[in-house]
Amino acid sequence: MKWMKFRIKTVVEAEDIIISELYDRGLEGAQIEDKVPLSPLEKEQMFVDILPETEADDGVAYLSFFVEEGEDGSLSLGEEAAEGGSTSREGVLAKIEEALAEVRLFMEIGEGTVTVSETEDIDWINNWKQYFHQFYIDDLLVIPSWEEVKAEDRDKKILHIDPGTAFGTGMHETTRLCIGQIKKYVTPETELLDVGTGSGILSIIALMYGAKHAVGTDLDPCAVEAVAQNKEANDILSGDFELLIGNIITEKEVQDKVGNGCYDIVVANILADVLVPLTPVIVPCLKPGGIYITSGIIEGKEGLVTRACEAAGLTVLEVNALGEWRSVTARKVVRVGGHHEKQEAAEVS
Repeated sequence: MKWMKFRIKTVVEAEDIIISELYDRGLEGAQIEDKVPLSPLEKEQMFVDILPETEADDGVAYLSFFVEEGEDGSLSLGEEAAEGGSTSREGVLAKIEEALAEVRLFMEIGEGTVTVSETEDIDWINNWKQYFHQFYIDDLLVIPSWEEVKAEDRDKKILHIDPGTAFGTGMHETTRLCIGQIKKYVTPETELLDVGTGSGILSIIALMYGAKHAVGTDLDPCAVEAVAQNKEANDILSGDFELLIGNIITEKEVQDKVGNGCYDIVVANILADVLVPLTPVIVPCLKPGGIYITSGIIEGKEGLVTRACEAAGLTVLEVNALGEWRSVTARKVVRVGGHHEKQEAAEVS
């Protein structure tokens, strides 16, 4: 399949307006190239957690639209394609020029030039291979399928995982914070609950470091395939890591399947605003003395999570930092003779 690429040179301030105007004319799915730094929240929401280095923002933006090209050279565009119609390269160019002229009437759009090129099938996923290479998380080697394990690394712990369209790879600071805490508290008897498991990376790593069994939950059905692929790639037995799809906060069926008093460790790498309502739901899942590891907390919001833990009856043990991100680790209070255990002061590192 061939595609015609229409690339517009403009300015950052005009991106959204131009995209909206062209959407109304049948051009959809803009690819945006600019040098505007991503916010921490945007990085967390990206489908991979390693990004290429970029230059300083110069205000310039490029908007690219890909239009499917038929064997006769005709182009399928928006509603025209849905109705079996088509247009020409010149027809698409006319629509773009019309939209740019309209936007230019009320705002600066920069050069507003358009270049056209032809490309074969677009392999969006494999384009990320140029950015994702093997790396270490302490003593753990994380490696994609297209790279080979070096001879000197064959005796190390190795996590095989590829970037995908739904979940990350382990390089993000929030994931690293969780991994560090899992390694600290895991034992050969550990039953682990991984809320928002995504690619299953935290559960798989826990099992690699000796956990007995893991259960993961996730809202996204895409997790089923992602977890299955990563279990296979890392030789994880089916019964060692089970996956449930659904919302543990609101769905009683999921809560019932997860069970109460079953877990030595619960890990949740989710944004702080989700951890607050999640925490009181998680407490019954923990065994007495069980460890609750949270991350995905942007700097400044760790207080929300520590207060939620304390309100739910947990003892906050640690607040750890990596870059702009925070992790809160707490323990379920053990009752001794009808009294709570002595509260421990939280460490901040």
